[in-house]
Amino acid sequence: MKTQLTPLGAILLSAITVWFTTAPARAQNPPGGFSFISSARVTNGFLMNWPNAGAGTNYTVQSRDRLADSIWVTLAANQPWPTVQTQWLDSTASNQLARFYRVVAVPSATRGNILASNLVYSYSIATINSYFNYYNLGLAATYAVNFYKIDYDTIDPLGARIQASGALFLPQNVGKPLPLLSYQHGTTTLTNDVPSGGTSDDDIVGLIFGSAGYAAALPDYLGLGDGPGFHPYVHARTEATACVDLLRAARRFCASNSIPLTSQLFLAGYSQGGHATMALHRELENYHTNEFTITASAPMAGPYDMSGVELSDLLSARCPPNPYYYAYVIISYQRVYALASTWSDLFAPPYATTIPPLFNGNIDGSTINLSLPACNISNILSSALLTNLQNDPNCPFRQALRDNDVDQWKPVAPMHLYHCFADDQVPYANSQVAYSNFLARGASQVQLIDPDPGANHKDGWVPCLTAAKTWFDTLKQ
Repeated sequence: MKTQLTPLGAILLSAITVWFTTAPARAQNPPGGFSFISSARVTNGFLMNWPNAGAGTNYTVQSRDRLADSIWVTLAANQPWPTVQTQWLDSTASNQLARFYRVVAVPSATRGNILASNLVYSYSIATINSYFNYYNLGLAATYAVNFYKIDYDTIDPLGARIQASGALFLPQNVGKPLPLLSYQHGTTTLTNDVPSGGTSDDDIVGLIFGSAGYAAALPDYLGLGDGPGFHPYVHARTEATACVDLLRAARRFCASNSIPLTSQLFLAGYSQGGHATMALHRELENYHTNEFTITASAPMAGPYDMSGVELSDLLSARCPPNPYYYAYVIISYQRVYALASTWSDLFAPPYATTIPPLFNGNIDGSTINLSLPACNISNILSSALLTNLQNDPNCPFRQALRDNDVDQWKPVAPMHLYHCFADDQVPYANSQVAYSNFLARGASQVQLIDPDPGANHKDGWVPCLTAAKTWFDTLKQ
């Protein structure tokens, strides 16, 4: 039996406060009477306290730097949101002219708790090798593989409890502990075109690694598979939390079925999955080093620099093979961040009417492309949004893009960025910028590798994945 969880965006309570460097802190109490108990500037930032809303409640603090033409963004902290604490110090606020806060109380989740699991299929070595031959991978299976579907507890963009699903590919009769691997899939607009559905092309990855002796976990992400609500496309925070919690669920599943695991953890993903892999790597090193130690990470051909390379590509005159990617981002960020009051504020006519219904989980990307301009994809943007993007570096959409950049940190564990120079869908510059940013921050175990300079995005998947697996195999115990 599956458990229906709280829909995305369910909020129990909220409170808002504002402070200025030139005036005392003030509180704005929303309807319902829930408000900060205290909020004040202190020597090293801004301290706020709020009442305990009772058992089963967690809290997420968000901020915005202006009330108009801005979005609520979950702030960085030394612990992952949501928290059980009822106070928080914002040590990043000391240089702000103004900052507005809200605390959101949400239903708590037992993250990584397994809600349902079932064996989908058992693959023989012969069947696996037939798939390998079909994809011209040049591989041979060592082990037969069991494919399981897992539903589990995780959190939505505000930190509320929500359900997600994923696939787990486990080799049979290995006779020794297995390293754990998380593979993040690429873009899909179809709700069931995901690893747990059993018909996704990404399932071949589960067979590649499972048949080589890895315990391979493949998350569906939020809003796909058995997950309710919409999919927050290229939303770094929920990509990361959904992946972390499937890793937890995978560990629990293996423990309950007497399948021993080593302490090794490998990360990989292609396209959107490259972005998700980078977000997952950052999340694990920021918050979960007590649970997981990354052995090696291989983000591949991902849109890491959303506010730079990707925005420039959106505004260019280029003719992208998949213009729906950009519409998907706008749809996603409007639903997560409430960028504007209406679709007409974001899309030009007739796209404000025609585009949103296309992202209903039942229409594939190729079909959506037919409803979009082949070139100058920025023509779908409203004149107001286009003007803001060109003139206001802090307009809501730019803020949302920056919130989902995954190249502004310092990775510690070994990372290989795989990307083919001729990529026609996700510009190679994403990996160049990320690599440069990591080096500038002192990262010492990062490499940028082009396994096939002439391969486009579709054809680059195999050489990137093959190179990543070859590297992982040299490290696998």
